[in-house]
Amino acid sequence: MKKIIDYRKLLGVTKEAELQELKTVYRGMMKTWHPDKFQESPEEKLEAEEKSKTIIEAYHFLVSIAPETIDQSSEEYNNTTANAGIVDFEYKLQVLKIYFSDENVYEYFDVPKETYRKLINADSPGRFARRHIFNTFVYRSVNKLVANG
Repeated sequence: MKKIIDYRKLLGVTKEAELQELKTVYRGMMKTWHPDKFQESPEEKLEAEEKSKTIIEAYHFLVSIAPETIDQSSEEYNNTTANAGIVDFEYKLQVLKIYFSDENVYEYFDVPKETYRKLINADSPGRFARRHIFNTFVYRSVNKLVANG
């Protein structure tokens, strides 16, 4: 997904970046781009505000898909994908959002349109998703975003 690549590029990290590295890079960039450092020039302050918002967004997004974050919630994720039914789903710009009967919601990134079509047309969307989506695509919990946001 272009967003993931752009965010990693912005923070200068690889896909293997651990939470501590993300946090260190984030703090360093926020020290550099904090709007309070640009009191002399309204234009520079405005630019710093925009840049810091993008840095914050990138940091939170990358933390939500980091391997450590995924590992920490893998038991809950595996329980949901194995036992909860799919209640609904949405697809937009290669992001598939799946709503489960246990009230968990997950977003899957870089899902090809063809995979989404197959999900819609599957006799059993749950079985199709277990075989072709749940352990194939980068994902994050939407519930955790709401709880932490």
